[in-house]
Amino acid sequence: MPQPPDPPAVYTPPTSGVLSLLPASFVPYAELSRYDKPSGATYLFLPCLFSTLLAAPLTTPVTSPLTALSTAALFCAGALIMRGAGCTINDLWDRNLDPHVTRTRLRPLARRAVTPFQAITWLGVQLSAGLVILLQFPPSCFIYATPSLLLVGLYPLAKRVTNYPQFVLGLTFSWGAILGFPALGLDLLASTPHLVTAGCLYASCVAWTLVYDMIYAYQDIRDDPKAGIKSIALAQAKHPKTFLSTAAAAQVSLLAGAGLAIGAGPVYFGGVCGGAAATLGYMIWKVDLGSVSDCWYWFRKGAWFVGGAISTGLGAEYVVKYFGWDGRKVEGVVML
Repeated sequence: MPQPPDPPAVYTPPTSGVLSLLPASFVPYAELSRYDKPSGATYLFLPCLFSTLLAAPLTTPVTSPLTALSTAALFCAGALIMRGAGCTINDLWDRNLDPHVTRTRLRPLARRAVTPFQAITWLGVQLSAGLVILLQFPPSCFIYATPSLLLVGLYPLAKRVTNYPQFVLGLTFSWGAILGFPALGLDLLASTPHLVTAGCLYASCVAWTLVYDMIYAYQDIRDDPKAGIKSIALAQAKHPKTFLSTAAAAQVSLLAGAGLAIGAGPVYFGGVCGGAAATLGYMIWKVDLGSVSDCWYWFRKGAWFVGGAISTGLGAEYVVKYFGWDGRKVEGVVML
């Protein structure tokens, strides 16, 4: 089982992985953007993938596989860049708190490997790259995506004022659940069913964030009070698995609502809802919240364990609709 990211007392430059291949002067910036820890970027990408797969059968004609894949690829690149920007903003806010938390005390700003000005400059580079990616999408995506920048800046502040900063993180990380629709040319404001399904998908991803980030937060449950950081793990310490199960049930219910709004078929409900329920239930049952290493393991695994099940179900529903196996018309042809 992978070991938790608990750094030693003295910083040691990376000797393996992607960061070990970079020039030493760039390593702190790559660490600032967490390029060595891609799980966060995966969690940011998956809602984008969900919405792309969910929206693809709703277009007229049904979106081609090549278009769906190229759209997902753009979202993947954007998620990698914008997750790095979000981490940079987070570390700028937390540069005086991180030295007091075991897991974060050797982050670049905390150990003074980069200055705040250098971090802000690097943030500008990342935001510019993110804008380049965003401009590859239809213009309406720019309008839908822009409000998320406010949430990116608010999350680090939320850790100081509420016990549920993970909810704010969920609002931020789940924004991609909306963007797949305008990315494929669907105007959410012109179709009530599409708006409802996008809203349900977005809310389901917020609920999912509460699950996986509560597990993540348990890594720091001993250090956070000393640093003055609030978290859902502290707020729900008495009945954590009850809360996790409730959030998971909400996620599955909202996924079902998303399917009902657009008249999805049995493949959707069995693959997406059934897959999510099974994987979430197993993960919550198995995770040992008292073990830092187990929390880290399930946080990493959960991205593709739960997210993979949902993506597979959505992909299967798309294939059924694309080939007309549900008996509906595809580009004027009925294929039974």
